[in-house]
Amino acid sequence: MDKVINIEEALKRIEELEKENAKLREELEYYRNRKLSGRQKHNAKWMAIYNDFVVGYESGMTMVEIAKRNNVSERTIYRYKAYYDKIKRKEE
Repeated sequence: MDKVINIEEALKRIEELEKENAKLREELEYYRNRKLSGRQKHNAKWMAIYNDFVVGYESGMTMVEIAKRNNVSERTIYRYKAYYDKIKRKEE
């Protein structure tokens, strides 16, 4: 270190860094507590519809029938089918 720092300057810098840390902690707490947006994968509702999809699909129902029965879009049912196919491939 080429620069000579006296105790007063060091204490002042420590105080500045402590303030900065406090701000960063507040920001971190905000990000920890925020609600995530978008699809929540594999929560209770998702699993209930997925399990109903599996029962319907394996019993021969069409995608449209399964979608109507669960009151979701056909696109959602195709997402479930993609997940179902992925799981089945892993089992083989």
